[in-house]
Amino acid sequence: MTGQHYPRSPKVLLGDIAHLGRFIDKIRLRNAGQIQDYNYITVGFDKYLIDFLGIDAKAFEQRVLAGGTDEELLAWVTVNGRKPSDQEVAQWSQRLLASGPKDDAARQRFQGRLKDIAAKRGVPVSSLPPATTWADVIELDEGRL
Repeated sequence: MTGQHYPRSPKVLLGDIAHLGRFIDKIRLRNAGQIQDYNYITVGFDKYLIDFLGIDAKAFEQRVLAGGTDEELLAWVTVNGRKPSDQEVAQWSQRLLASGPKDDAARQRFQGRLKDIAAKRGVPVSSLPPATTWADVIELDEGRL
C-alpha cells in the first residue's frame, strides 16, 4: 500500500466494545480504496464482532458509509443488534484482545504473520517485540508495537 492508512487499533474501545472502532475504520478505508488486503467482515475479529453484536454486516456497512460519528454508529448498533449486558461486553472484549492461536494450524499462521512483519522491517523475528495475541500481531504489523 502506498501512503499507509491503518484502521485504529482493535484495543481502542467504542462503547466499551473492542474492535468496533477498527471495524468502522476498515469499512471507510476499504470503500475509499485505501485498504484491500485486510480480513473483512466474514472472518477474524470482524466476524466475531458481528456475531457478538447480532448485527447484519451489510446493513452496518451501509450505515457506516452513509456517514455519522462513532457515537451515532454505536447508537445504530444498540438499536439494531442484540443487547448484551455491560459485563458481557467487558468479558467479550477482554477475550477478544487476549485471544491467541488455539491449534497447530493457527500457530503456524501466527508465526507466518510474525515472519512477514519481520521481513517487512528487515529484521529477524527474534528482534520483534513479544507478541502472544492476534491483537499484538495487528499492533506489530501496523507499527504500533
